[in-house]
Amino acid sequence: MIDVLVVDDDFRVAEINAKYVGKVPGFRVAARAHSAAQALAAVERGAIDLVLLDHYLPDRTGLELVHRMREEGQGTDVIMITAAGDVATVQQAMRLGALHYLVKPFTFAALRARLDSYAALRRTVDRVGGRGVTGQEQVDRIFGALRTAPVPSAPGHTAPTADLICDVLYGADHPLSAHEVAARTGLSRSTAQRYLRHLEQAGRLRLSLKYGDTGRPEHRYAWVAP
Repeated sequence: MIDVLVVDDDFRVAEINAKYVGKVPGFRVAARAHSAAQALAAVERGAIDLVLLDHYLPDRTGLELVHRMREEGQGTDVIMITAAGDVATVQQAMRLGALHYLVKPFTFAALRARLDSYAALRRTVDRVGGRGVTGQEQVDRIFGALRTAPVPSAPGHTAPTADLICDVLYGADHPLSAHEVAARTGLSRSTAQRYLRHLEQAGRLRLSLKYGDTGRPEHRYAWVAP
């Protein structure tokens, strides 16, 4: 399991983010913090693999916290989750070694894509490190593991609607029909069917058939992890 520290000054937002993390296989919330001081203390206690870090904290910024962590020799991985979308902050986050940067507001699908790529990075590093090989091909694999696959767009399809459908399928614990997707998203059934076909053809969804007693089989869709 990957132990995660969720850091946000808003208690409600921290709770939502923690629930998101808990829905992703292989991840669990080890602690929550609502200030930089609380977050630093949690990291110093150890057993934290990844910090989901807000930038706007009451006692210091998230990036100041990361800088302090690095000064102390804390190599804990960091993914920034913040409303700060200015280029200067993004650049500084990159220079301090943040692995991903997610701008609020975001969907569960967007967060899970980052967590999935982080888990892939850890698996890749373990495989490459176990062989002790550091050739260019292995280095490329490590850096490539962090890439997230965007939802493809097509004429007549908008990214927000596709993301909404992906968000529902990400959080589902079983394949869903077009009728179920429509009910959960508020879209019409025909719109849901059109997007589901597009996403399945693009390789983002897996199609299965459920056979009933009579009539044609029902098409059901499940998310395919990047």
